Amino acid sequence: MPAAQDTALLVIDVQNDFCPGGALAVAEGDQIITGINTLMDSFGCVILTQDWHPAGHSSFASSHPGKAAFELTEMPYGPQVLWPDHCTIGSQGAAFHPALRTDAAQMIVRKGFRAPIDSYSAFFENDHSTATGLHGYLQERGIRSLVLTGLATDFCVAYSALDAARLGYSVELRESLCRAIDLDGSLASAKSQMREAGVKIS
Repeated sequence: MPAAQDTALLVIDVQNDFCPGGALAVAEGDQIITGINTLMDSFGCVILTQDWHPAGHSSFASSHPGKAAFELTEMPYGPQVLWPDHCTIGSQGAAFHPALRTDAAQMIVRKGFRAPIDSYSAFFENDHSTATGLHGYLQERGIRSLVLTGLATDFCVAYSALDAARLGYSVELRESLCRAIDLDGSLASAKSQMREAGVKIS
């Protein structure tokens, strides 16, 4: 059944570097793509997000001598996981997975392009105040409800869902069309936070 006209499908970071073989691969990340492609036909508004980092980004472990990937460090905006270099602007790893139906998207939101700050959410950088512009676009389109899919459940998807809920959207997470990194219990924590914020997990 087609979604209501005020509902959008938000597809988070289905990029080569987050799929098997990529620099920051999420297990089975490519297995959700067929289902997402099919779901796109049910929505009048489809939005993709794309992690888009300059070389030497501050969230890369390689930018912090003596630090290793997946360590936690403190940034001016708060705690930050340090990641392997990934989704560098213009690289093959930053490209959408070739199986993803990018032609169905009406908007692509690039995030993480500011070198000093990381960006998980589709709505805000990790300082929770620097906006991507997505909220304004959705308001102009009259969108009130969001269905979220993509990678990874416990980071970029969860941050996007939580911000959307805070902004007043009705939010549903399609868990079968997401995959998680699950770093030190991050998946259970993210799901708990999402449920507390009123996000429907289906």
